[in-house]
Amino acid sequence: MRKGMERQPVAQVKWVPRGRLRANNYNPNHVPPLELQLLKTSILETGWTQPIVVARDGETIIDGFHRWTVAADPEVKALTGGCVPIVVCGHSRAVERMAASIRHNRARGEHAVRPMIAIVQRLLKHLPRKEIMRLLGMQAEEVNRFSLLKATTDVHAESGGSLSEAWIPKGPPPVMRD
Repeated sequence: MRKGMERQPVAQVKWVPRGRLRANNYNPNHVPPLELQLLKTSILETGWTQPIVVARDGETIIDGFHRWTVAADPEVKALTGGCVPIVVCGHSRAVERMAASIRHNRARGEHAVRPMIAIVQRLLKHLPRKEIMRLLGMQAEEVNRFSLLKATTDVHAESGGSLSEAWIPKGPPPVMRD
């Protein structure tokens, strides 16, 4: 191991019983039910790929509340006998823990639409829509919208990013009467 690596939290992953951990009282992040289901699917299909980050006390969750929540599901629980992976970071003061939670949440970013369109289009060539919906946690409407957006964005891109005059209303605005 290279110098300094052994001091990084990720180099010291531990497995602990889920019940040993507790949520913090300030997390502003909210995950809708469909995304929670996707998180469960991710853990069941891929396994635990990210540990839960806890404060120096070894109990207070800084990042990973939703992974911890999903870990209560019987199927997920069965994967590891009810244990979850954790890393302990050095934060002990409340303000440090809050700042770390926000940094973790904000650093994740968001998915851009165009790359998602491309991914869905690629998957549609190999998988049925229902399987794409299951694997990506999408509704049928989302898959359909992304398949239609592909054609629209291609036409827009081929036009050099400009729309034709047909998209611009002509003449004065309509008069509104009571």
